[in-house]
Amino acid sequence: MNYTLNQLQIFLKIVQTKSVTKAAEELHLTQPAVSIQLKNFQDQFDIPLTEVVGRKIYITDFGQEIAESAENILNQVHAINYKTMAFKGQLTGRLKIAVVSTGKYVMPFFLADFMKLHEGIELVMDVTNKSKVIESLEHNEVDFALVSILPANLNIDKLDLIQNKLFLVGNAKTIIKRKIKAMDIFKNLPLIFREKGSGTRQTMESFIENNHFQILKKMELTSNEAVKQAILADLGYSIMPLIGIRNELSKNELRIIPVKGLPLITTWSLVWLKSKKHSPVSSAFLNYLNKEMQNIVNQKFDWYEQY
Repeated sequence: MNYTLNQLQIFLKIVQTKSVTKAAEELHLTQPAVSIQLKNFQDQFDIPLTEVVGRKIYITDFGQEIAESAENILNQVHAINYKTMAFKGQLTGRLKIAVVSTGKYVMPFFLADFMKLHEGIELVMDVTNKSKVIESLEHNEVDFALVSILPANLNIDKLDLIQNKLFLVGNAKTIIKRKIKAMDIFKNLPLIFREKGSGTRQTMESFIENNHFQILKKMELTSNEAVKQAILADLGYSIMPLIGIRNELSKNELRIIPVKGLPLITTWSLVWLKSKKHSPVSSAFLNYLNKEMQNIVNQKFDWYEQY
C-alpha cells in the first residue's frame, strides 16, 4: 500500500458527494485529475471501492469502510497540524461557514484579513443554495451561515454585514423607453429565474407577485453565474444582486434597467444558532467582525453606494 493523503481526501470527497464531477468542483481540481487519483487509489485494493452503473458512481460496502478510515486518518492529520500551531501559541482549528451562492461575492472580504492573522485556522466554506445552507445550519454542521433572507423557523442570532441590492438587469444593448410602465416591461421581457430554493428567486417572485405582473416567459438556471452569462448572451433579463455584477457594469457589458419599486433591498447577515457553543476560532472571528466590520465595508464596498 502506497496511497497518499491527497488520494484519501479525493476518495472521501467522492464518497460524500457521490460524484466525481462534484468532488472535482469542491476540491478545485479538474475531473480527469480526480478520476486518475481515484483509479490509482482503487488499484491498491483487491476489493472494489466503487461501482459505475450507467453514468452514476456507487460506493461499495468495502468502500464505505475505507472512507470512514480515510476520514479518521485525515482528522488525525488535522489534529497534528493544530497541535503544532497551538504549541507555537497560534489560534488553531476549523472555521466552517455555509454561504448562499451569491454570498461568495461578499464573504471572502470579511474573512481575508482574519485568515492572514491566524494561519493556523483552516477555513471550510460551502457555497450552495439557500435551502442547503439552512439545512447545514439547522443540523449544526457549520459555525455560521451567510444569508440574505433570514430563516423563519430557526432560533438564531445574527450580525448584519451589508445591504443586498437587487436590480432588473439586461444586456448592455438593451433599450427601454423611459416612460414605459413596469407592468409593460415585465409583460414583454423574457425573464430568467434562479432555481427553486434560491433566496434571489424567492425575493424576485415575491416582487412579481406583490405587483401582479404578468410574465412573458421564463428560463430557470442553477447559479448566479449561469444567469449572468445568459444575460450577456442576450437570452433574457433577471432581477440580480448588484454585488455579483460589478465587473460587467464597469465594462458596460450589463446595464441596470430602471423600474419603479427597484432595487429590492435585503441584508447580508451572518447567522448562527442561538444555542451554539462557539469554539475559540468562531468566537475569535465574531470578535474580529464586531471590531473591523465597518472598516471592511468602507474599504471593500465603497463602490456599492454609487447605486
